[in-house]
Amino acid sequence: MTGSLPFVIMALLLLSLDHDQEFSTQSGGTFKTYTYQGKKFKVYLPKNYYFLKTYPLMVMLHGCTQSAGDFAKGTNMNTLADEKGFIVIYPQQSSNANLKKCWNWFEPLHQLRGLGEPAIIAGMVKKVKRMHFIQHDKVFIAGLSAGGAMSIVMGVTYPELFSGIGVAAGLEYQAALNVFNAYAAMANQGPPPVRQGRVAHQVMGKRAKPMPVIVFHGNADSTVNVLNADQVVEQWITTNNLAFDGKVEGWIDHKPKVVREEKRQFGRDFTYAQYASPKGEISIDQYTVNGMGHAWSGGSAEGSYTDEKGPDSSRIMWEFFMKNGNAFRV
Repeated sequence: MTGSLPFVIMALLLLSLDHDQEFSTQSGGTFKTYTYQGKKFKVYLPKNYYFLKTYPLMVMLHGCTQSAGDFAKGTNMNTLADEKGFIVIYPQQSSNANLKKCWNWFEPLHQLRGLGEPAIIAGMVKKVKRMHFIQHDKVFIAGLSAGGAMSIVMGVTYPELFSGIGVAAGLEYQAALNVFNAYAAMANQGPPPVRQGRVAHQVMGKRAKPMPVIVFHGNADSTVNVLNADQVVEQWITTNNLAFDGKVEGWIDHKPKVVREEKRQFGRDFTYAQYASPKGEISIDQYTVNGMGHAWSGGSAEGSYTDEKGPDSSRIMWEFFMKNGNAFRV
């Protein structure tokens, strides 16, 4: 017991690292606000959290005009964290960085490793990993709209940190290089996805690895054209193929292995498509939700940009990550 005392003391010190005074309970756990390089982020610890236990980690990136707290309520991710036993980080964009509080996924400064918002979000993840015992092969990132686009940026620029990406109403890597390109891509679609897949692989560099990706998009989305979901899938098929054996074609086929129409009596119908490697080592899953606009599918009306009638994307994403999220490591 004496020999383990310094370890316990160190763990307690890590848990007491500086955090802002804002503190609340949500669901059954605790919600605290921290800062990193001038940006706030919230951390949710699930109910029955024990400081010596190891946990998976979910990073959630909100969309434009949203806040960390709003996104937490809308996605119900904290409730799911209580049930499944994982920690959640909610980075928060400031109005000083973007008037609409969008992540600046469309600017070159924020599309590369070691710069801008990717470096800050990665720093938040690393800070939480110092504060708690995190399962390093079970760190995932997901986002809505601008947050979905930024989740892809994070997977490309820091692949060693993440084991899976969730994209809701997002866009492919470097779909735009300025705000005017961004609006054009959102209204229509971005550059050729095979080309962007090559660019993403190049940016990954020596850290490149195949990445599980799950995509949700409503086919009635008037903010981000649903064609962008197809481009996200195509981009990641290309990037994953290159990461696997340096070839654009051959490992994950550009035609889905599975396509299934789901009819739901009390919710929105959707189409599910799965693109997977021959032995199932990695998967890219796509959900196209009929009649859904620009929203987090299956979310709560307590938050903004949610659609309660859609399939539960938070739960589906988590189950996808648990199944696919640790096949490859950098």
